[in-house]
Amino acid sequence: VQLQASGGGLVQAGDSLRLSCAASGRAFSITAMGWFRQAPGKEREFVSTITWSSSDAYYADSVRGRFTISRDKSKNTAYLQMNSLKPEDTAVYYCALRSGYGSTWSLFRVAEYDYWGQGTQVTVSS
Repeated sequence: VQLQASGGGLVQAGDSLRLSCAASGRAFSITAMGWFRQAPGKEREFVSTITWSSSDAYYADSVRGRFTISRDKSKNTAYLQMNSLKPEDTAVYYCALRSGYGSTWSLFRVAEYDYWGQGTQVTVSS
């Protein structure tokens, strides 16, 4: 399974970006797709995730109300619409795919995901 993330860039505070993550490969299933981010010198942290069948969305407190996750099942693609960006949102954003089943609380954990994209840089200037 390959995950191709795109949409990052350099923007000013208050601007918007839309990230995309397309999954491809043979014989795989998706139960959730999520976004994590990692800033220099920090651990990778949860941003948002969406369950594939019911489209339930979850967000980190730091992005709730500004970011919106969605998915297109026909394209095996997840999106992250990021509005009102702040300098503290600057990080490499990684998309991830979970192919198995687990509890809801586990969706916030890096270890829960089976496949990862290459990351896309988001830089927000003040």
